[in-house]
Amino acid sequence: MLEIIQSIAIVAIGAVVVTKEFPRLVSSKSKQKIALLDSCALIDGRVVELAKAGFVPYELAVPEFIVAELQFLADGNDSHKRERARFGLEVVQQLQREPEISVHIERTKVQARNTDDKLVKLAKKINADLFTTDFNLNQVASIEGVRVLNVNELSHALRPVALPGEGFDVKIVQPGSNRDQGVGYMEDGTMIVIDGARKDIGKTVKVRITRTHQTIAGKMLFATKLTEPVTQQPAEPAEAVRRAVAKPVQPRRQHAPKFRTPQPQAQATQQAQPQQIKPAPVRSQQPRRQPQQQNYRKPQAAAIGRPRSKSEREASLLNAIDEMADR
Repeated sequence: MLEIIQSIAIVAIGAVVVTKEFPRLVSSKSKQKIALLDSCALIDGRVVELAKAGFVPYELAVPEFIVAELQFLADGNDSHKRERARFGLEVVQQLQREPEISVHIERTKVQARNTDDKLVKLAKKINADLFTTDFNLNQVASIEGVRVLNVNELSHALRPVALPGEGFDVKIVQPGSNRDQGVGYMEDGTMIVIDGARKDIGKTVKVRITRTHQTIAGKMLFATKLTEPVTQQPAEPAEAVRRAVAKPVQPRRQHAPKFRTPQPQAQATQQAQPQQIKPAPVRSQQPRRQPQQQNYRKPQAAAIGRPRSKSEREASLLNAIDEMADR
């Protein structure tokens, strides 16, 4: 009898335990993973398209302090921040209107200095992932052990792979950091640095990828500009023969050199000819120049036996010189 009573008591206690714990176990298994949305993810707006496409299998939660932050920015004086904050609030409304997306406002209170710390503590408290596009918040959450869903990393992972050696057309939009570099962008936003394309800004050129560089912000490509050679299509054989017959090839003209060198035969002929003696030029018979009358005083007839004076000797000497000159 005692054994029967013990068995009934054990069964009753087990039924009570199962009744209390079963709803909690069922709810924990059926409960979805929560993803917290910050202001950057809402202002970005791409979460709406991802959720519609079914790539966000989470229950989205918007913290109450994030909604308050967007409202504060929407009422601010900065026009740019005001427009972005209003767009973030519209994104929350679009998520709530979608029947296939589960969205709720998370009102759990946490104490922290700033918004980023509040998001990290709230994600750890409710065991949720963090949906953001903020790079610094991404780093802090990863350090704290919170899983981060970053749309930018997803977009980088979905970009087509460009391998070194591939060639395509790129429009040069701005100069690069070096002297001869130009910068262009692919359709998915990947930046390409092209060597030798600085003078082609505003033009579309053909480039070839040389190497890739992976950065924190994404992938960057380096390329060189290709020069397309002008190729002429060869003519058909019959057409080529007809053109060759119609237009015979003319010999090339040989241009004479500018400076002519003396020929050896001509030099030998000139050396063989005897030298001709040129006659002396005949002087024309000119009238003899009349002697000019000198103003010298002629000496008077000297007396026989009288010696001449010095002046008489000089006068006779000058007269002799004039007579020699006239001859």
